Amino acid sequence: QVQLVESGGGLVQAGGSLRLSCAASGSEFSINTMGWYRQVPGKQRELVARITSVGRTNYQDAVKGRFTISRDNAKNRVYLQMNSLKFEDTAVYYCNADGYYCTAYGCQNFGSWGQGTQVTVSS
Repeated sequence: QVQLVESGGGLVQAGGSLRLSCAASGSEFSINTMGWYRQVPGKQRELVARITSVGRTNYQDAVKGRFTISRDNAKNRVYLQMNSLKFEDTAVYYCNADGYYCTAYGCQNFGSWGQGTQVTVSS
């Protein structure tokens, strides 16, 4: 399988910046789309931004112009640069990836989530 590990969350004042990172690991895998989601207590997890293997991106309207998603395919990493942070950006941020992996028995699709990283924006 493919494991995802996030880093870079923390506490920041409104108007500040944070950069989240997510690293994928495993053996014999290929990633298609990587993305960032966020969730606050009592609400559904929502898409923040995602990026395909060829660099096509889409963003939630609320973060357009403030957040930038990027990836390093060679390192199997995805990043989320968050600028002009607002109190309402406070959430647990989760990394997501999908693609396929192969074993001696063949290849199959996967969809993986990271453990989440807390982002807290103080007003």
